[in-house]
Amino acid sequence: MARIAFLGLGRMGAGMAARMVAAGHEVTVYNRTPEKAAELVSAGAAFAETPRAAAKDAEAIFAMVADDEASRADWLGADGALAGEYAPGAFAVEFSTISRPWVYELSKHAAAHGLRYLDSPVTGLPDAAAAGQLTLFVGADLADLDAARPLLEPLCTHIVHFGDVGAGASYKLIQNLLGSIQIAATAEALRTAELAGLDLAVVADTLSKGGAASPTVIRMCTEMLAGGHDRDIAFTAALRLKDTRIGVELADAVGTPAALGHTAEQIFERLVAAGHGDLSETKLIDLLRSPAVG
Repeated sequence: MARIAFLGLGRMGAGMAARMVAAGHEVTVYNRTPEKAAELVSAGAAFAETPRAAAKDAEAIFAMVADDEASRADWLGADGALAGEYAPGAFAVEFSTISRPWVYELSKHAAAHGLRYLDSPVTGLPDAAAAGQLTLFVGADLADLDAARPLLEPLCTHIVHFGDVGAGASYKLIQNLLGSIQIAATAEALRTAELAGLDLAVVADTLSKGGAASPTVIRMCTEMLAGGHDRDIAFTAALRLKDTRIGVELADAVGTPAALGHTAEQIFERLVAAGHGDLSETKLIDLLRSPAVG
């Protein structure tokens, strides 16, 4: 068994860290809000006051945080993980959905400290994280990935190697940008059906079985109609906007027009600006129902 440092205990990170504890690893966790570590500590994890302390003697440092800013804070600085004294040849694995420029920069910092860096964003909702049923999108040296596989296995059912560092992040941003477009389109379709006087339950059921269906469309139809935008939140509007923004930035950087991506970004900007950033991304359907939207 290995010594693992786990940074970030949001709903995804907490489930992933719990999987590592259940697998028998010696896990030390860090989170900016210590209270979120209580359940993991009860299950056998140790808590550290700083990322640097969490990384002490670690054979792998895992991170699952919200954005570039949180990732930078956890890895760099006097109390960051990279300032720690970890095991020789340890792995640095960033599971977060972060921008490609930051992935490249972080990988250079990790290499300068003798760490083997894996760019490994994930796909799957919090329930999948807790069940070890994520898919990992990896950008890394293949030898490093193969060496890390035994440590990654408790977290996932599939590992897809897209190429060198940066490739995993690139794919994840492409996938999430497509998801953002689908979410916005689903909300527009449901609102159009509502204004046309159609039965939304019938519309949602038929859309979910038709040629336009996808896992995202099916989930959005169900959750938008349920209306519980403040309960059991799988993905907030603020996080959806962040993913859309950095996805569009990637498209812009490689020269893709991304007209639909830019439109989705503007739609989620309006949702967050309306004060719904902490609610579910499914709140978009209510934004489209607002008289101010036209």
